[in-house]
Amino acid sequence: MKKLLVIAAAATAISGGVVAEEYPSKTIEVITHAGNGGGTDVTTRMMMIRARRELGTDMVVVNKRGGGGATAMDYYLTQDADGHSILTFTIGHSASVALGKTEMSLDDVRPIARGTDDPQILMTRCGVYDSAQAFVDAQKTDPLTYGTTHLGGIDDVSAFMFARRGDLATPKIVPFEGGGELATQLVAGAVDVAVLNLAEAGSQIAAGDICPIVVLAPERMSGLADVSTAQELGIDANFSTVRGFVVHADTPDDVAAKIEESLMKAMNHNVYQGFLTSVGLDSTSVAGSEVWGNQLTSMQTDMDAALRELGFIQ
Repeated sequence: MKKLLVIAAAATAISGGVVAEEYPSKTIEVITHAGNGGGTDVTTRMMMIRARRELGTDMVVVNKRGGGGATAMDYYLTQDADGHSILTFTIGHSASVALGKTEMSLDDVRPIARGTDDPQILMTRCGVYDSAQAFVDAQKTDPLTYGTTHLGGIDDVSAFMFARRGDLATPKIVPFEGGGELATQLVAGAVDVAVLNLAEAGSQIAAGDICPIVVLAPERMSGLADVSTAQELGIDANFSTVRGFVVHADTPDDVAAKIEESLMKAMNHNVYQGFLTSVGLDSTSVAGSEVWGNQLTSMQTDMDAALRELGFIQ
């Protein structure tokens, strides 16, 4: 009997027959552009807590920093399209694509799921402005100094477009290395305004040093119910730090479906939902491939248009 099995196996090999391995068959790498402890890194690791259980294999973060996400994207293009590598994709990546910093385009990736939809927030030192309208009025003739993280990304685009669409004085931009440093420098008075996400200034907000003054979103955030939106002020400036997950465009359908199902279960679990609550977000941040894919397309279009309007793209 054993001899028959050996002969059958050999015949299969000779005829070119291949027995497909069940996915996943090894550790899955999740590639990010962020350093340890950054918002993208934390979001990725929180997703992985339950996703590795759903997928039944280990998952590790691979940080590829540099180029506003370009290094991570170019590295990802070298990986096999077998589902054993996942790319964390953010609005910063859209900026890098628009600016031509990477070989990647949206045609190279397939949307899997969105993990956060985190509105940009304009923050000031507490007590400087009595209201959001007073903050806007202060910029009608004289520019304020805005602190951002890096240049040519979502932060300075948010600042410029808020001013342009509000018919305000063009802001002076001062870039910093990260949200934590920016929050500290806002308290110290190095800048008048900081473009931040809620989690990046949580401790300073709790201490009463920094006050969110305008949310760049169509609706108020559940965690900041008393903070006006740009829309309420008559300014059409809606920008979010969006973080989600993509795989290679030619990843097999069944593999992509399994990854999406697993990540959605993981991010709808109480562990991940608790993380969202802790950073002022809610369950609406999590979305599947259809919603995420549509947002990827519109996000890329909007980013390209904004960078072109602001002169970053000629």
